Amino acid sequence: MSLVVMKFGGTSVGSIERIRNVAKIVEKKKDKGHDVIVAVSAMSGETDRLIGLLKEITPDYSLREYDQLVSTGETACIPLVTQSLLVDGYDAISLTGLQIGMETDIAHSKARILNIRGDRIKQAISEGKIVVVAGFQGYNVETGDITTLGRGGSDTTAVAIAAAVKADVCEIYTDVDGVYTADPRIVKNAKKLDTISHEEMLELASLGAKVLQSRSVELGMNYNVDIMVLSSLEDKPGTLVTSKEDKNMERIVVSGVTSDKNQAKITLLGVKDEPGVAVKIFIGLAEANINVDMIIQNVATEDGKTDISFTVPKTDLIKAKAACEKLGKDAGVQEILSDENISKVSIVGIGMKSHSGVAATMFKVLSDNQINIKMISTSEIKVSCIIEEKFTELAVRVLHSAFITEKQNGQL
Repeated sequence: MSLVVMKFGGTSVGSIERIRNVAKIVEKKKDKGHDVIVAVSAMSGETDRLIGLLKEITPDYSLREYDQLVSTGETACIPLVTQSLLVDGYDAISLTGLQIGMETDIAHSKARILNIRGDRIKQAISEGKIVVVAGFQGYNVETGDITTLGRGGSDTTAVAIAAAVKADVCEIYTDVDGVYTADPRIVKNAKKLDTISHEEMLELASLGAKVLQSRSVELGMNYNVDIMVLSSLEDKPGTLVTSKEDKNMERIVVSGVTSDKNQAKITLLGVKDEPGVAVKIFIGLAEANINVDMIIQNVATEDGKTDISFTVPKTDLIKAKAACEKLGKDAGVQEILSDENISKVSIVGIGMKSHSGVAATMFKVLSDNQINIKMISTSEIKVSCIIEEKFTELAVRVLHSAFITEKQNGQL
C-alpha cells in the first residue's frame, strides 16, 4: 500500500458528469489499497467567470479581493467531488487551503508556499478517509488573508502536499495523456515521452509547455517527488517526471520543442554605461514583481551610452514600461521601445550536455527557413530564440523535424 496524491484540473471537473468520472478514478485507486489525497482545481471556466465579474466593477481591482474571490472556485468544487465519493460509499472529507495549513507569503495572486502543516490531512488519512483538498489557495499567517498561487497553482499545491506528507507519487490528471515532444496541435507526429527528467520538464514548463506548471516541477525536483502525468479522460499510460537516472535519457539530444507567445521585448536606448546602472533597472523591475527573461546589452558607444534589451511576459508589458519610465531618468534612458509581436521557441534536452553543435544546428534550421533570430539564450540543456510571432508554428515544426523526427529515423 502506498500514499498517492492525485490532482485533477479544471477540464477534468468541468461538469457534474466529469466530477463523477473523477470520483470513479479516485475510487479505483482506493480499491487497490492506496491511501489517497486528491487536489482539485475550480470547474473549467469558473475562474475566468469570476475575474470577468470583478473586471465589470473595475479593471483596477484590489489583488487582495481578487484572491478572496477567485479562491471560491476551488472551495466550491471540493465538496462536489467529496459528495460524489460519499454517495458511492467511500469515506471522504473536503479541506480548504486554510484548513490544511497551506501557509504562503503575502504576494496576492502569485503567492509562494512557505509551509504546509498538514495535520488535518494526516489525521484524516489515519482514519481511512479520502482527503479532497482545494488547489491554488493558501493563506498568510501574519494577516490571515486568503492567497492564491497563480495560474496552474493547483499543480503546485499537489506536489507541495506530496512533498509534505512524503507521498510515493504525485499523479497529475489533465486533458492530455502525457508529455509530448511538441504540441500535437502544431506537430502532428509529436511523440509521447515515457519518461522525462525533472530538469528537462522544468525547462519545458518555464519555456511555454502547458502540461505542468513550472513551480510544481521545481518543487518536485527540489523534494525528489516523482510526478506522473496522466489523462483523466482516457485510461492510458502517461509520462513519468523523475530525477531517477535513466541511461536512455542522455542518448536523446533533444527531448522537446516548445514555444511561448506570451512574450514582449523592451529596449532601453541610451543607457549610461556605468557600474550600478543596470542593477538599479533590474532591481526596480524585480520590486515591481516583473519577471525578466532574456537580457542583452550592446557594446557601449564612444559617448558612454549603451542599449539594453530584455523580455517580459506580455501581460506585464504595460507595468514594465511604467517601471522603466520611473527608472529611466537616473539611468539616462533616451527612449523606451517595445515589441509585442514576438515569441520564444526553444529546444530542450539533457543530452545537450554531452553533444556539441546543437545551437549551431538550431540556428541553421531557422536560417534555412528564413526565420530571423532577435535574441538568444542558452543553458546546459536548452537553447531559446526570440523570433517574430508569425513564424512560431513554422519554427516549432522545422525544429522538431530536424532534432526529433529525423533523429528517430536515423538521419541526424
